[in-house]
Amino acid sequence: MTEALHRIGSIARRALVVELRIYESIGRAIARRPAIPAGATGFRYHQPVQTILIVFIVLSAVEIPIIDLIVHPWPAVRIFFLVLGIWGLTWMIGLLCGFFTRPLAVGPDGILVREGLEVSIALPWDDIASVARVRVVDEPKSPRLTLDAGRSVLSLRMQDETNVEVELERPLRVTLPGRRPKGGAHDIEVVRLWVDDPDGFLSAVRVCIP
Repeated sequence: MTEALHRIGSIARRALVVELRIYESIGRAIARRPAIPAGATGFRYHQPVQTILIVFIVLSAVEIPIIDLIVHPWPAVRIFFLVLGIWGLTWMIGLLCGFFTRPLAVGPDGILVREGLEVSIALPWDDIASVARVRVVDEPKSPRLTLDAGRSVLSLRMQDETNVEVELERPLRVTLPGRRPKGGAHDIEVVRLWVDDPDGFLSAVRVCIP
């Protein structure tokens, strides 16, 4: 019973964090203030899914008046679906804004790796051994944490692909959202990620790395 309550509480906290970041992302997009550390350069990583997100946003917007027309004779049902539709549309817009306002970043302190609205991992320069352009295509629904040649690899994929590999000097403990084996604290030795502009990303690394 205690474990079940702990899981419910953990899910509720994650849902609240994501919900707040949805609105934070919309606010940052309107204010044009992306969450990038001082002196760092941001790099986007959402190009492979941008079209899909825009299509979903358009469909969600079109769906609201259609459903409202269907349930118009029943005020209570109409209000429920109207609120639900507006919330869903806002959520999709916030998700897209999150990609714009929470980019990857390269700066004086290191590399800030991000995925969606929850994952944000700081990789200091002292912990980074190398950064290289390495394209890897994994099987669909592959776990984020894998072993490759005895190394613990965290893969933050976009459409099952990564194109940059960051090898660490030593294992770095990170906390990932969700339940184990995907969530919790893990020691990682390699981070693979997708960057829309890998050449620009590597150029920024060469400029910033001590």
